[in-house]
Amino acid sequence: MKQPSLWHVLQPKWRTVLQRLREERSRGGPGKLVILMVVSLAFWVFVYGVLYRILKYFRGVEELGPLLAGKLLALVLLTFIAILVLSNVITALSSFFLAKDLDLLVSAPVDWLRVYLAKLLETLLHSSWMVALMAVPILAAYGVVYRGGVLFAPYAVVTLVPMLVVPAVAGSAVTLLLVNIFPARRTRDLLSIVALGAAGGLIMLLRLIRPEELSHPEGFANLLEFIAVLRTPTSPFLPSEWATQAIMRYLQDVPDPLPLALLWTTAAAFVTFGAILHRGLFAPGFTKAQEAAERFVSGKFWDGTVGRALAALPAAKREFVLKDVKLFFRDTTQWSQLILLAVLIVVYLFNIKALPLHRGEPVGFFYVTLVSFLNLGLAGFVLAAIAARFIFPAVSLEGRQMWLLRSSPLDLRTLLWSKYWVGTVPLLALALLLTGLTNLLLQVDRFMMVMGLVTICGLTFAIAALALGFGALYPQFETENAAQIPTSFGGLVYMMTTVVLLAAVIVALRQAVYVYAQTVYEGQRVVVDAWMILWFAVAAGICAAATVIPLWMGLRRMEGFEF
Repeated sequence: MKQPSLWHVLQPKWRTVLQRLREERSRGGPGKLVILMVVSLAFWVFVYGVLYRILKYFRGVEELGPLLAGKLLALVLLTFIAILVLSNVITALSSFFLAKDLDLLVSAPVDWLRVYLAKLLETLLHSSWMVALMAVPILAAYGVVYRGGVLFAPYAVVTLVPMLVVPAVAGSAVTLLLVNIFPARRTRDLLSIVALGAAGGLIMLLRLIRPEELSHPEGFANLLEFIAVLRTPTSPFLPSEWATQAIMRYLQDVPDPLPLALLWTTAAAFVTFGAILHRGLFAPGFTKAQEAAERFVSGKFWDGTVGRALAALPAAKREFVLKDVKLFFRDTTQWSQLILLAVLIVVYLFNIKALPLHRGEPVGFFYVTLVSFLNLGLAGFVLAAIAARFIFPAVSLEGRQMWLLRSSPLDLRTLLWSKYWVGTVPLLALALLLTGLTNLLLQVDRFMMVMGLVTICGLTFAIAALALGFGALYPQFETENAAQIPTSFGGLVYMMTTVVLLAAVIVALRQAVYVYAQTVYEGQRVVVDAWMILWFAVAAGICAAATVIPLWMGLRRMEGFEF
């Protein structure tokens, strides 16, 4: 019997995507497309503008400029590789073992190789599309600054495609092995192991990069030793380094086919070995994955702790909060990522501590103030990424049970209120911890400490509201894995909107902080004048609008849900 083609196997997924797009267009008109285009353009312009300035400065530095630009690109691509491996491991669990179409696909007369390639492509698209979009403004800046020409765009695509394939195959293979090793009813618990592995990988990555050495050139014996470090590959055996070499040599008009050959042959070899592994282990792994998952959560523990702490609240609000807390700790894919979050915080603080800031000098004061101020934007981005993972999916995780809540006499405002504060309170504690410890490490004065803590509080309320509001505007009730919800259309719009919010607040506060830093630098007495108060009020207004409007829109959307 003739085997169906790979395109034939992929057609149901493709038709499903097209049907969803038609439904969204008929339900919301061209609004979503307009929002996506506007927010995407603003996000790309922001990333492109920042990187363009950095690369333009590098280009003006003879000898060292191209080395610094190449090292920066290598670090960015290496970060992408680390993100992609973790993302592919999580996504492959759903694509290869928990997807709803697997029962029909596995029982159909379809060749195992076509099943593998179809699911690999699905995993690749789900886990890599956001990284690919992020790479667009970055590579555009490199192409413009170094005058790559019209052919640079297709060359960059040819370079990045195999770099995306390798972590997709590696992540799928790791998931396949773990599903066959661990008990099947604990399949979702594998993600806790993934989080631990990712934590160790991040620490190892930090040690391999050693960024603090590059920020202390005076620590090298001479200039030649410093240049030798810049010339040394960050990770010579990883695809990210080969992609960096291919791109930088193309931009410097030094043709070298070896990096491209290494990328494509490695990708082909990975796909081949991945297919062999799939052929031998997919069938037993899929069989084990059909067993029921083990669930356990102690109701008495949460009732005796969180329940007592919320005793003053009305019964409906208290029970909604308890429900969300229990569901969070019941799902291993949710709470296990707290381990990774803790390691990220440690790495973040370590990087701040390693900055070469001469705090006792006047120039050192200026740089400390600048780093403390810009740290608000960086900390806000970290909080946005965390909110995308934990707050944005809150409405979608209700699933088909949302119809029961809508048909009950319970007020949807109460449901939205509980989800907002369950996500905001821990996020606010993390925000204050990050900002407070960072400012202590930088040894900032009282003005910057108070300004930083107040600003990060306003940003936290706004970021949590944006996450919950966009999660309600673009729900994914039929999702098979909570980890896939942030990578949806709504997740992309949310992240880009948050970047615009952070940029707006930073720009609003820039003038006030500049006046303060200049006043202290000149040895004058700091006076909070009307202009500084005006800019602080503008920033507060932006945060208030970004808090109230998304919550109001999300409530209206929840009231209009149809099932």
